[in-house]
Amino acid sequence: VARRLSLRKHPECHSMAGGKAIEHLAQSGDQELLTFRLPMQQYRNCDFSFSGLQNLVNNAIVQKEKEEGIEEGEILSCVKDVAAAVQHAVAVHIIQRTYRAMLFCIKNSILPSKNATLVVSGGVASNQYIRKALQNLADANDFALLCPPPRLCTDNGVMIAWNGIERLRAGLGVLHSTAGIRYEPR
Repeated sequence: VARRLSLRKHPECHSMAGGKAIEHLAQSGDQELLTFRLPMQQYRNCDFSFSGLQNLVNNAIVQKEKEEGIEEGEILSCVKDVAAAVQHAVAVHIIQRTYRAMLFCIKNSILPSKNATLVVSGGVASNQYIRKALQNLADANDFALLCPPPRLCTDNGVMIAWNGIERLRAGLGVLHSTAGIRYEPR
């Protein structure tokens, strides 16, 4: 969404990563000026998916560009409102799916009914709006919420690579030959 909104061209966001730029602009945007239908409402599972939301947002951006008479790549006058609406929709989707997962785990005795903990990490945990929503969800359900400090909530790929470096240094679980290993997409 940040790329589609050309936030690298926005004077407040030119040096920010996409998620950080969305969060920054959303702080002064009006999330109620645009409403996005939440993804996967018809599915009664715990899966996350943002592709449907991405399509809805892209269509809304195209419509706003037409209304404002601007070309793709130019900054919309309502960019802060789009950012706020997108951030809110993402947060609600995450909260709904996480809540469903929490209930599933409690019902199936996967988690204790007392002193359960919700752990959130990666880039999503650096977003303070989403983090606050997750804190409210945890509080409402008597869960503790554990999140690393935002400076450590980086891209999951970076965290996986770092773990690999540490394991290599320690000589733990390191594969020295890939012969005989089958690779499958899932």
